[in-house]
Amino acid sequence: MKHFTKLAAAAVLAVAGTSAVVAESHGEGLFVPNLSYRTGPFAATGIPLMNGQRDYVSMLNARDGGIGGVMIDFDECETGYSTEKGVECYEATKGNAIVTQPWSTGITLQVLPKTNVDMIPILAPGYGFSPMADGKVFQWAFNTPSSYWDGASMILNELSGNDLSTLSGKKIAFLHLDHPYGKEPIPFFEAMSSEHGFDFLPIPVGLKEMQNQSAQWLQIRRERPDYVVMWGWGAMNAGAITEAVKTRYPMDQFVGVWWAGHDADLAAVGADGAGYRSISWSAPVPDAPVMADIRTHVVEAGDSLAAEEELNWVFYQRGLVISMILVEGIKTAQDHFGEPMIDAEQLRWGLENLNVTDERLAELGMTGMVPPFSTSCSNHTGHSGGWMLKWDGEKFVQDSDLLMPDSEAIAPLEAAAAAEYASANAPWPVNEDCEG
Repeated sequence: MKHFTKLAAAAVLAVAGTSAVVAESHGEGLFVPNLSYRTGPFAATGIPLMNGQRDYVSMLNARDGGIGGVMIDFDECETGYSTEKGVECYEATKGNAIVTQPWSTGITLQVLPKTNVDMIPILAPGYGFSPMADGKVFQWAFNTPSSYWDGASMILNELSGNDLSTLSGKKIAFLHLDHPYGKEPIPFFEAMSSEHGFDFLPIPVGLKEMQNQSAQWLQIRRERPDYVVMWGWGAMNAGAITEAVKTRYPMDQFVGVWWAGHDADLAAVGADGAGYRSISWSAPVPDAPVMADIRTHVVEAGDSLAAEEELNWVFYQRGLVISMILVEGIKTAQDHFGEPMIDAEQLRWGLENLNVTDERLAELGMTGMVPPFSTSCSNHTGHSGGWMLKWDGEKFVQDSDLLMPDSEAIAPLEAAAAAEYASANAPWPVNEDCEG
C-alpha cells in the first residue's frame, strides 16, 4: 500500500497545478521543472516516465550531492497533457528555471516562440517538432537523441529491409492520435510514399475515440493493409492493441513509435500480443549498474514513487535516460564555463555540445540503454538511431541491431520546414554564427 499512498499524494500535489509551483520557494539548487502529467487520459504512460526522470535526479542528489556540487531542484507542474495548462505551467516555472520540459508536442509548439524571448532551452527528447533538429533556426529547442521523422524513417527501413523500393505497391495504414503529436510524422511518410510508390493511409483516432476504436479497426479490416504503423499515446495504445487482438490482425505486421511500446499495454493482452514491435531509441537493461544505484539510493531509501514491476519497464528506464541527457548537458556546461551554478543560456551551450560516447555510457552505468549520440549548434537532435523492441508475450526484448534513419532524406525536409516556420513567424532570429 505504501506505493499507492505515495502516488495518491503525488496526484494531489499535481492537481494543484501551477499554484503549487508559484507558492513553492526554490533554493540554491539548479531548478529543472518538468511539465508532467500524472492525471488524465495519458496518466498510465506518463507516470512511469516521470518516475524514471525523478528517480535519476534523486539518485544523483543522494549519491553525488547533485551535479558539480550543486543539488538539482527537480519539480513537477501537472498539465494533464493539456496544452492550455502546459502553457500556464511554462509561464509559472520559467522565472528561475534553466530548462523547460514540455512533455507534449502541442505544448512544445506553443512555447517554442516564447523561448526565443525568454532565452530558455526546451528539452524534448524524442518528441516535439521534428525540424527543431535545425539548431541554426531553433536555437533554444532540443529533441535529442531522435526526432519523429527519424522514427518514421527507421520503421520504414526495418519494414523494407533497408530498401524502400520493396514497399512499392504495398499499403501502410497510419493509425494515429488526432493531435499535433500524432500528425507530426505525416509529412515524412507522405514524401516517402510519393517517392517509393507505397500507399499511405492515415487513420486518425480522436481523443474521445481512444478507448473505442471499432470504426478505425473496421476500416483496417476493410483496407487490409500490409502493415499498421501506430502513433498513439496513453489510452489509445491500449485500445488499439486490444482491437488488433480481437480482430486477429497479425501482430508481426503491427509496429508502433517509441511512445507506443508500453509494457502495461501489452501485459493486458499477454501472449496474444506476441510479435508486436515498437521502434525505440532506448532499451531496458535490468542489470545495468545505474539500476543498482537507483535501488540503493532511491528505492530502498523509500524515496521512489515507482512500483517494483515498473523498474524494468521500457518507459521507466527511458525516464532515466531522459534525465541523463539533461544532466549531461548541465555537466558539459559546468565544465566549459568553469562554474557549477549555470544559467539557462549556458545550459543551451551544454545541450548543443553533448558527446555521449560508448565510454561515457559505461561510466554512467547505462551501456545499452541508449545509442551513443552527439549534438552541435546546427544539429540539435543527434539522429542516433534505435532498435526494434518486440513483445515476446511477457516483456519487451531487443529485436534488431541498431537501426539508423535516412538522414539524406530527412535533412532537406527539416531545412525546408524550418525555413517555412521562420518565415511564417518573422522576424525569427537565426544563429548566423553556427558553422557546424
